[in-house]
Amino acid sequence: MNFEVLELSSETIFLAPEFGRFPFSCKNCLYWESPEAFMDTSPGWEKRSFRKKKHFIKALSQEFGSCGKILLLEGVGVGFSMYGPPSFFPNSLNYQSGFLSEEAIFLACLYIPEEKFRGLGLGERLLSQILEELKGKGYERLETFARRGSPENPSGPVEFFLKRGFSILRDDPEYPLVGISLNPKTNL
Repeated sequence: MNFEVLELSSETIFLAPEFGRFPFSCKNCLYWESPEAFMDTSPGWEKRSFRKKKHFIKALSQEFGSCGKILLLEGVGVGFSMYGPPSFFPNSLNYQSGFLSEEAIFLACLYIPEEKFRGLGLGERLLSQILEELKGKGYERLETFARRGSPENPSGPVEFFLKRGFSILRDDPEYPLVGISLNPKTNL
């Protein structure tokens, strides 16, 4: 299989994975950045959400730099990740397991939507590149709200993160906050 990882940008977002359930593509998902727009399914919502996502990624990239990755298999999107400062993701304030650390970078999405591509190390490949990049830029930690008992969550399942060195920072029955120190001298 011929996989390629691209940087997420307003020019590459159209390559984001497609899937058979709402919002039908990572390019239309506004869950973290604009929860009210995420719920809009009135006529024309797909075009509006895509434009809004492009605008969001452009703004995030201008302020933060690299903010995600798209994993392609022979030119077709099969994996997606997006991350940045928590202030860009207002819906992160609505989770029962608490707020993100001020110094953390928030991993909003690390998603392999199609089951046939899971278990092949693709999520780990994306995560490794993200961790390496953020360490190289001097960031202290990476945090996300993972999901217990289900891979059907764009942030990823808790078990995936725990196997890769993350720890539970604040527990919750469904969405614990997990994190990893990017600097070995810093404890979570």
